[in-house]
This record gives sequence, structure tokens and C-alpha cells, in this order.
Amino acid sequence: MNQRTDVVVPGLGLGGEYVAGALAEAGLDVVGVEAGPVGGMCPYWACVPSKMMVRAGCLLAEAGSVPVLAGGAAVTADSAKVSGRIRDEATDNWVDRVAADRLAAEGVTLVRGTGRLAGPHRVTVGDSTIDARRGVVPATGTQPRLPPVPGLMGTPYWTDRDAMATGKPPTSMIVLGGGAVGVEAAQVFARSRCVVTVIEGQDRSLAREEPEVGDLAEQALRTDGVRVLTGVRAGQIAHDGTTFTVRLGDGGETLHAERLLAATGRHADLSALGVETVGLHLTAAEVPADGRVRVTEGLWAIGDLTGRGAFTHVSMYQAEMAVRNIPVQSGPEAEVGATSAGPSGGEVLYGLNVAVHAEAPVDRLPDMIYTYPTFRRTVGAALGALR
Repeated sequence: MNQRTDVVVPGLGLGGEYVAGALAEAGLDVVGVEAGPVGGMCPYWACVPSKMMVRAGCLLAEAGSVPVLAGGAAVTADSAKVSGRIRDEATDNWVDRVAADRLAAEGVTLVRGTGRLAGPHRVTVGDSTIDARRGVVPATGTQPRLPPVPGLMGTPYWTDRDAMATGKPPTSMIVLGGGAVGVEAAQVFARSRCVVTVIEGQDRSLAREEPEVGDLAEQALRTDGVRVLTGVRAGQIAHDGTTFTVRLGDGGETLHAERLLAATGRHADLSALGVETVGLHLTAAEVPADGRVRVTEGLWAIGDLTGRGAFTHVSMYQAEMAVRNIPVQSGPEAEVGATSAGPSGGEVLYGLNVAVHAEAPVDRLPDMIYTYPTFRRTVGAALGALR
């Protein structure tokens, strides 16, 4: 079956969903293609549920400080409350009816299935072909990158999806990978009374960030009782039906745990997207979109598969550029930024985002008045150290 439309959006994570809805409301004929839940990873397994778990863990940790700071308190972790909120309030039991209905109300035609490029201005979904007069905007995201450890593939390992959807935390867990996902999950589960060990092959956790951030994260994890092993790799993994056994490489020790979380990064599966049909290399790590998210004539790309950072806010920023660019409206070029680590780190980033967007000189920012006592006051001290 052949179909013609103005724009096809394969992949309806939050960025793709925004592109499809905004272009449809602007008067274009839009087809959105998605095999999973509309909304993608962020609302169902990543940003939203993970931050609900983080918030719960922070409350437990704060309550533990009451005897030192304010009096007496007895706290008992109840994972059922957290998982219940995630199921009922955040994910609607992992059903995307609300998001799908929202797209339909905006005028988007939703096609369930996996979209694959089939040349310029063309996408196939199963046996169907969709031709796009204006173009195609892939937003298909990334998949977990599994480490090539002998024995892993034959075990019931967890990915971040499994960890976020679990109703009850395990008694013990081994985390393969000390990146953002691994570090966050380790702290969340440790604060739920799970015995956690993190294995990171690099010399420090959060190896893609500034060294100070990784050091701070490891210090915080160890405070929560997490064992952090850096500069080591898993050499062999086994599962006996109840327990995971991980033997570290080079004759290292053997670890045991109820669960194993593989959190060693994500990658864009460009072969599944069919990028070779539009002149791109299957072996590339990402789709090479320019500052206005344009790849080639009639093809734009947004989100994780562009390699600009696996963050929802980056995807939404790129989505806005795509919406402006397809009807040929002017918009800003992409710009990058700053790093904040610690309590309320996301709120601290707001002022830094403004400074980057406004291209404010670093040597002027320390002269601002930073309200005391606030977390954002540390920004002034950090900027002053750059002088």
C-alpha cells in the first residue's frame, strides 16, 4: 500500500512527537511512525520514572539526617509506593493512549510499526510505503549497547527499562557501567536498601564528564554504601537461575548478586533505519545533521541519533529547529554549555543556560550578585576560579 503526505516522522519520542504535532497544527499533512509507546523512553522508562525514584531516594536519605540535624525519626523504605506512583501517575501502566489521542487531536496520522528510510522522501513500514513531499524527520533514538562479556547474553540481565519498571528492588545488584544511567540507578537502589556494586572499565565514573564530577559522584555513592570499582571489567558472567556471578577480568575477584544491570551506554542502530538508502554510512555512530538539523535535501534528523547528547531537552531544542526549518522559518543555530553536579543541579543550570544562549562573557558573570544562601551561589565561585 502506498501513501503520500507532506512529512513523515519515524520515531515518536518526545522530540519526534513535538515535530509531528507542531507541523500538523501548522497545516501540513503529517504521518508519525512508532513501534513502541508514543513519547518514547523519557516518559515511560527514563527521565520521568527515574526522577521519581531519585526523589524517593533523596527523601529517604534526608530522613536519615533528622537525628543529626533536628530530632528523631524512624523511616522504612516502601518500594511499592514508588512503583505505584510510576505506574499510575507517570506511565499510565505503560499505555500510550493519552499521547496517541493527543497526536490525533493535533491532526497527525499515527502508523504503528518500525519506519525505515527507502530513499529520499520515502519511508517504508512493513509492506507499506509512505512518500513525503516536504521530507522526512527521523527521531528514532538509540538502543542499549551491551558489552561483549562472555555469558551475558544467556542471562536475564536488566537494561535501564527493566530497572525503572521493577515493582520491587532486589536485595543486591551489580551494575555494569559507571556512566550517567549506571550511577543514577546505583544510588537509587542503594537508598532502597539494595547492596550495589558498580563496575566501570574506565579509571573513573562519569568518564565523559569533567573529572571533578566523577569524583563527586563516586564520593556520594560510597556515602550511600555503594561499592565502586573503576579500572576493571567483567570477564565472565553466569546465572544459575537465582544468582548472577560476575568474574572480573585478569584473575580478579568473583562477585555475586540477585540482579545485574547492563548500563554501558546506548547507540543508534543506523542499519535498522536504512540510512544507506540516502547516502549515509551504516557504520557511522550518528546521523550527521548540521546546525539546523538538516542532513541532506528533504531529510532532517533530531534527538539521540544525531550524537548531540542523549537528552530530552536537546531533542526538543532540535525539534523546534526542525519545525522552523521545514516551513523555511528562521531560527537559532545550535550552541552547547556547562555542567552542574549536586542537589538542585538542574535548577542551577538555568542561569548558565541563559548565559550561554546570550553569549555572556565568562569574565563578566562573576561580578553578578549571587543570593546567599543558595546552591546557585557556587556558580559565582566556580566562575571566579576561571579568571
